[in-house]
Amino acid sequence: MHQISPSRTKAVSRWRLVVSSVAATVVAALGTSAAFASPAAADAPTALPPVTVLTHGNVGKGDFFVSPYGDQTTYANGPEILDQNGNVLWSKSVPTGQEASDFRTQTYEGQPVLTWWQGTGFGGLSTGTDYIYNDHYQQIATVQAGNGLSADGHEFLITPQNTALILAYTTATANLTSIGGPANQTVIDGVVQEIDIKTGKVLWQWNSADHVPYSQSEQPLPASPSTPWDWFHINSVKLDTDGNLLIDARDTWTSYKVDRHSGQIIWQLGGKASANNFNIQAAPGQVLNQAGLITAWQHDFESQGNGIYTFFDNESAGVANTGVGSTAQFGISRAVTVKLDQRTHTATLISSFNQPEGLTATSQGNSQRTAAGNTVVGWGALPYFSEFAPNGQLLYNAQFPTGINSYRAYLLPWNPPSGSSGDHGSGPHYNPSGPNYDPSHGSNHGGRH
Repeated sequence: MHQISPSRTKAVSRWRLVVSSVAATVVAALGTSAAFASPAAADAPTALPPVTVLTHGNVGKGDFFVSPYGDQTTYANGPEILDQNGNVLWSKSVPTGQEASDFRTQTYEGQPVLTWWQGTGFGGLSTGTDYIYNDHYQQIATVQAGNGLSADGHEFLITPQNTALILAYTTATANLTSIGGPANQTVIDGVVQEIDIKTGKVLWQWNSADHVPYSQSEQPLPASPSTPWDWFHINSVKLDTDGNLLIDARDTWTSYKVDRHSGQIIWQLGGKASANNFNIQAAPGQVLNQAGLITAWQHDFESQGNGIYTFFDNESAGVANTGVGSTAQFGISRAVTVKLDQRTHTATLISSFNQPEGLTATSQGNSQRTAAGNTVVGWGALPYFSEFAPNGQLLYNAQFPTGINSYRAYLLPWNPPSGSSGDHGSGPHYNPSGPNYDPSHGSNHGGRH
């Protein structure tokens, strides 16, 4: 179903193409067919939220890829592609009660594709499916977690080997008497799986409980042993330049480099652990948080090559990652760049771009380095996404309506073929390509508070 909005204001999208999510294959995969038969589902909004552009500078080539979600009383949830003026080029509403996350372009079998996660319970014990669409906006594959688990929405990464790196959460019972807890505490462990996309076979699996002590967690124990303790909260898995994995854990304040074959931790950055860790320091003009660390409650640990790594630094969380009772370690969320010196075991904060409104995001978020060396930031729980120049200048800032946010935001090239069939709009005329970051574009300039 197409819906075209006539709105022509500068700051709000002028037209909208919305794709209905009633395909039988999706319903069967996610078990939501009953929802479509209900009156509430029939009356649910199908249009995704508009975006107001607050600052518009020299962004460079690309469209913004976001997956806004809220309570679905006013707007639908789902993935959407926005041009730089906030106009919707393509969007897809997901069924009532579901949400989408991590929407972006990737390459699968040498071809540009759109990928996202779709499901329920995101941020906790979620249940969902990862989707792959071609450049005709047609579904060509789905990815499910294996070994009795369900795919989580924090990460869906297609590797050069055409496998998928995905995350999952699972519960277990742990004896925590050694750290002052109960002998029968329910815990939530973080899992990484590498999946053969064609066959669905689990090729490799890593569980946080096998490699990281519970004592490393910064998340307080719940009052009851039957309440699941989200002690690790895995939220990203990436490939480092040598093919090993980078795993981020929000609730240990730590990012880990993991051997892709053995699963052993090669080194870790931040948190409580001293073994295989780095000495933390800040370059001139940069500031560590109150704990003397670079990040706290962070997301999206990613290599940019030549020892350069980037993060989204939340600096705030709350009880059980709810945002309730949150405390700030720094007072503002930011996107940070770190230089690691393996010889001296030193990690140096070399760049930081602060949230333009001076706010903290108690959950979610990402930091993307573009081919031009700019930094795109999705502000997670906050209704904003931005782009910064290497010198810290705010080039772009956009806002969703109150109550709406997107887990991540990306600026990516996308060029669907003209005249292609399917439910879609038409994108700008340039070819898809991945980011090619030159670390020399980095800076030591912080954004404004």
